[in-house]
Amino acid sequence: MNFTTDKLRSLVRKWQTLIEAHVDVKTTDNYTLRMFCIGFTKRRPNQVKRTCYAQSSQIRRIRRKMREIMTAQATSCDLKELVQKFIPEMIGKEIEKATSSFYPLQNVFIREVKILKAPKFDLGKLMAVHGDYSEDVRVKIGRPADETMAEPTPELIGA
Repeated sequence: MNFTTDKLRSLVRKWQTLIEAHVDVKTTDNYTLRMFCIGFTKRRPNQVKRTCYAQSSQIRRIRRKMREIMTAQATSCDLKELVQKFIPEMIGKEIEKATSSFYPLQNVFIREVKILKAPKFDLGKLMAVHGDYSEDVRVKIGRPADETMAEPTPELIGA
């Protein structure tokens, strides 16, 4: 999973701080993932100053909180459930909420996820996940004969 470059470039603007964090996590089904998070500082309500730069200590605290939340979310579920969390950007919203006491953030996303290590492939476990299809394995399925699909026999003219 990855953000497109045009989406990333549309998020980056002047007069704000860009904060990135990454963490290696292991899911419950033994996938090792590297997750990259991105966030931007936001102007406070009723702020007069044009810029919204965070101090380095605030950035470190925000980055630490990002890592904690990403680790907690990923280690508590398997890969399929984790992908379902990426789609509505649930993790980004949670980070935004948790770090608002340090500095308000906006546009917090999991921008990239890489699979570092996948578990060994086990066909039995795959079948268990997708239901019991043991009775259908290696059964030949015949196609019903349909008169409209069959080619007409050529007629001999003048013979």
